[in-house]
Amino acid sequence: MTTGRRAALQGVVWGGYVLISLGMLASFQPVSASFVFVMVALGGLLWLASEGLRALAVRQAWLDAGTRGLLLRLALLPPLAAVAVQATLYGINSLGLALGLLSFPRGMPNGLGVLLGYTINTTIMLWLWLAVWVGVQTLNRWRLGEIAKWQAEAAARELELQVLRAQINPHFLFNALNNLRALINEDPARAREMVSRLSNTLRHTLQHSAKARVPLADELAVVRDYVALEQLHHEERLRVDWRVDPATDGASLPPMLLQLLVENAIKHGIARTPGGGLVGIDIARDGEQLRITVDNPGEWQPGQPGRADSTGLGLANLRERLQRAGGESADCRIHVADGRVQVSVQLSA
Repeated sequence: MTTGRRAALQGVVWGGYVLISLGMLASFQPVSASFVFVMVALGGLLWLASEGLRALAVRQAWLDAGTRGLLLRLALLPPLAAVAVQATLYGINSLGLALGLLSFPRGMPNGLGVLLGYTINTTIMLWLWLAVWVGVQTLNRWRLGEIAKWQAEAAARELELQVLRAQINPHFLFNALNNLRALINEDPARAREMVSRLSNTLRHTLQHSAKARVPLADELAVVRDYVALEQLHHEERLRVDWRVDPATDGASLPPMLLQLLVENAIKHGIARTPGGGLVGIDIARDGEQLRITVDNPGEWQPGQPGRADSTGLGLANLRERLQRAGGESADCRIHVADGRVQVSVQLSA
């Protein structure tokens, strides 16, 4: 809150307090100019006291002191401020009476008991003011914390999307471009087809990764383009068995999820297996669940996730994206048997 707005709000609060007090006083006895002056002076002193307490709370970070420290400060400091307010007001009244500037009706209550009552009243007003201020500040902190939380999540999501955009293996691009260069002279028509497939793959990576989920049909299209480009590099060493249930029409999934599974199968299975092998891609629907299974020849060694060529980071990325956009029942399992690695993913369709 700006200084001007805070001053205006303080003026409304304590000005209202003065007007209400004068109105209540007028219902019992006539209100003289001296009473008006004293009440205005009290309102001004309360303004100064509340601003002083607020400045002290900000400077000493009361809200960071914990519940016990905050309650201790709230219990002790407002009464001290109230004593200072009433002592100052008593001095102003005494000076005004001595100079003949103020006059009050004879028999008006005074003494230590009256002063104590005024001090208690002032303490209560300062407690109420601080309670409201602390409540507003706590609410603002919670709101800012929520905003910071969402901003952090948005930044994490943006970072994830940047990783997704850069996820296409640079070696895949280099291999694809080199193979295209060789293919241009040998088979220009096929070279043009492969350029289109490479363009589709890159466009999907840049555009669709900005979405939480994409249609399965779009993902299948880009993965088929990706596989065709990899087959250009691996030739007969890479064979793919597609098993896509027609019931999966209309399903969706996080972008590049299927591409990641197939990329890992080729990179960590086909590329490492002498003579290559078969990559099986099985996509089926089970009620509201989409099941994707990709298997490939090779071995999986979960005990070596730190290796540069390990699938550990890719699987961590996969699980993170499933957790974000795969639904409550999203899951990823790995099964190794008979020299083949099978990665099964379940997520909401």
